[in-house]
Amino acid sequence: MVATLTRIFGIEHLNLAEDVVQEALGRALQTWPYRGIPENPSAWIMRASRNLALDVIRREKVFRGKEAEIARLVEAGGSSASQAMSFSENEIADDRLRMMFVCCHPVIPPEAQVALALKTLCGFSVTEISRAFLTTEAAIAKRVTRAKQKIQEAHVPFEIPVGDQLVRRLESVLQSLYLLFNEGYKASSGDKLVREELCHEAIHLTELLAHHRPGNQPKTHALLALMLLNAARTAAREDDQGNLLRLEEQDRARWDHTMIARGMSRLRESAAGGQVSEYHLQAGIAACHATAVDYQSTDWTRILSLYDRLVELDDSPVVALNRAVAVANVHGPHAGLKAVRAIRDREKLASYYLFYSVIGELELRSNNREAAAEQFRKAFELAETKSERAFLLKRLQHGANGTTS
Repeated sequence: MVATLTRIFGIEHLNLAEDVVQEALGRALQTWPYRGIPENPSAWIMRASRNLALDVIRREKVFRGKEAEIARLVEAGGSSASQAMSFSENEIADDRLRMMFVCCHPVIPPEAQVALALKTLCGFSVTEISRAFLTTEAAIAKRVTRAKQKIQEAHVPFEIPVGDQLVRRLESVLQSLYLLFNEGYKASSGDKLVREELCHEAIHLTELLAHHRPGNQPKTHALLALMLLNAARTAAREDDQGNLLRLEEQDRARWDHTMIARGMSRLRESAAGGQVSEYHLQAGIAACHATAVDYQSTDWTRILSLYDRLVELDDSPVVALNRAVAVANVHGPHAGLKAVRAIRDREKLASYYLFYSVIGELELRSNNREAAAEQFRKAFELAETKSERAFLLKRLQHGANGTTS
């Protein structure tokens, strides 16, 4: 709805589009508990948003040229779902793609592009975005506000770019989709470890991009492969009580093998051309896990080799931490701890609970139980989801043997 109304109002009125949809959702919260949930909730919200939009149009002179288009939408609305859905699927899809590329326009600072996309297109809260970037909420709020100002000042067109402009913006679009998936695959807060609706939304948007000629690139297929291969394990990542299960504890019969096959197919498609991106390498790592018949059969040597190449493209401390786990699985826990100590910019991981959890596991494997308990305690204090805290408390209390997943 935000993307579609933005096309109608103009990108300079993005805030207005967001306000209209927010108001429609607010009215739903106020009326549905008393009148009951409509037969088609999404159609109800679309109709309410259009009516609100028309009210705004009638009050604001600046929108007089848009009134006919808004009126057409309202008049098309009826009681049936088919009447209420006045846009074709292709129109809606195109609007969402346009919004992706608008958020990633080069006039917007790179660090703000992904934040704006996550906030505007994906519905992330400022808190969720700040955790994804390992920074403060105030910093993210400032980035989003400045990005919207840049869009207005530069009169950014609501369109999908072509040529070199497309290539430059595609990277930020892919990063936004990647972060959206990650927030779903491992939620930063709340009672649930996995937010499946975000994973499915990220996959849907990436498929949308891959099917559109400008986005049909090897890197897009690689990212889609990565998402599918990881999402295939979702059902097995928690037990019946919602407790976190490590990779070696998961029942691989519960993995979605159809989704794995789709992921492997996308990975093959991504091999077109000579480009190897960070998404290719991460998808290769996910494929090693997804195709191993059991944990003992995991090709950790291959995984470490892929991580060695990945750190050349992405030297972030999180990637280095993941590489340290692979090092430990190939060369032992002492080598893994050495790799952790060698991480550049380790201070950026100070508020990242997995940093301490990894160290705790490696110390436990080295039989340094006291040191392991200290690290698990730090991880427990920083973990946000219920299942992660329960898992870390168990590791802290019982000192169970095992490796990180």
